[in-house]
Amino acid sequence: MANSPTIDELSREELIVIVREQQLQIEALGKLIEQLKRKKSRQASPFSKEKPVPNPKRPGRKKGEGPFNRRQAPPGKPDVTVEAKAPSCCPDCGGSLEQTGVEQASTVELPKLPTPRITAYQVAVCRCRDCGKKVRGTAPGLAADQFGATAHRVGPTVMAAAHSLHYGMGIPLRKVPTVLSELTGVRITQSALTQDALRRAKGEAGAEYQALRASVKDSAFVHTDDTGWRVGGKVAYLMGFETADVCLYQIRMRHRNEEVREVIPGDYGGVMISDRGKSYEAKEFVRVEQQKCLAHFLRNITDVVVEKRGRAREFGLKGKALLREAMELGRAREGLPEAEFVEKVEDVRRRVTHHLRDRVLKDGDNQKLLHGLGKQNDEGFLLRFLYPPYVEPTNNRAERMLRPAVIARKVSHCSKNQAGADAFATFASLAQTARKNGSGSVTETFRQLFSKPTVASAR
Repeated sequence: MANSPTIDELSREELIVIVREQQLQIEALGKLIEQLKRKKSRQASPFSKEKPVPNPKRPGRKKGEGPFNRRQAPPGKPDVTVEAKAPSCCPDCGGSLEQTGVEQASTVELPKLPTPRITAYQVAVCRCRDCGKKVRGTAPGLAADQFGATAHRVGPTVMAAAHSLHYGMGIPLRKVPTVLSELTGVRITQSALTQDALRRAKGEAGAEYQALRASVKDSAFVHTDDTGWRVGGKVAYLMGFETADVCLYQIRMRHRNEEVREVIPGDYGGVMISDRGKSYEAKEFVRVEQQKCLAHFLRNITDVVVEKRGRAREFGLKGKALLREAMELGRAREGLPEAEFVEKVEDVRRRVTHHLRDRVLKDGDNQKLLHGLGKQNDEGFLLRFLYPPYVEPTNNRAERMLRPAVIARKVSHCSKNQAGADAFATFASLAQTARKNGSGSVTETFRQLFSKPTVASAR
């Protein structure tokens, strides 16, 4: 085999060709490295364009999703009624027509030119002849400090709609003024919305938020999880707490047990459902009953099993089957007699405990898995969902409640300071709690809160 030519033996053109080929290879390897980094990074919704589904589901309503319901007629009395008269004869053959019934149809439309309702106040300004004190007239809806640069303001309904668009629906704050102007004709600035949110977060909205925080400790269970946030460009943590009645957010610079205990005290009497974060397994929570998310354990087992071959897969596969069996049993609770259900629970508990008994395994990954699962089972954190008080076996509730905040994080720069972070946590908590409790309108919830007699009108 002939030796490769040396650099001295190559012409200038040949060297240029080699350099270009090397550049193309470097670019291809750079793209491959970037793809591998993206695959390893955690994403709320991973891209799947590289591996399309061979048989994608058809769009639209799927079989078994319940009865198809047509759109209901709008509530209330119609503003205009139009009679759709039948033609004088059949359009096909020209024969005479006989009316057999009347159908109802409607069209809902927005006003073409929405006109805001403006209330003007003629405020009498007086001065005391004895002491010279200035006295202003009063009227319902007129704030005591509504004069000078802040004499012209918007009402609580406008601010309620603006905060609902931002904190309840996730529209970026910079776009809210445009949306309001397009739909209502009301003009307002982004800075006015920010200042109003900061003020109300320390006032009536903040008081309502503190009441939600205080109610968590009295709940039968609480799901909790956390995600990343930024305050002033620095790494922070957004924590979520969900009970049967409350969705609560909290933003702090650190995520330790101290921050968790601001909402869930160390003597909490309910069940805390969470992942295996160190903050939740601190000694301060030793008296708190917990349920660890089984979905996390199933993913951990899958990560180990997929790398194993032969008998090294048996430990993980059996453990996975036992946890799935326990979850299926929990879902079948309502359809089983109490005595039969208790018997099945004891049977699955016995088999799980036996499988996770302390012993030495040949495979190091399986040994680590056994140690982690066995510790949780010994503390009663694996199968507590099968015993009263009944709780869910996964922490999916907390993960779902964090999704709106994750979306808000993607379309914003999070919070500029802690006051802004507190305002976001306050209003997002009130909005999600109202929606959780069946409120038909987050805007109406905010309006009622802002319209209390002790609250001044918005600037």
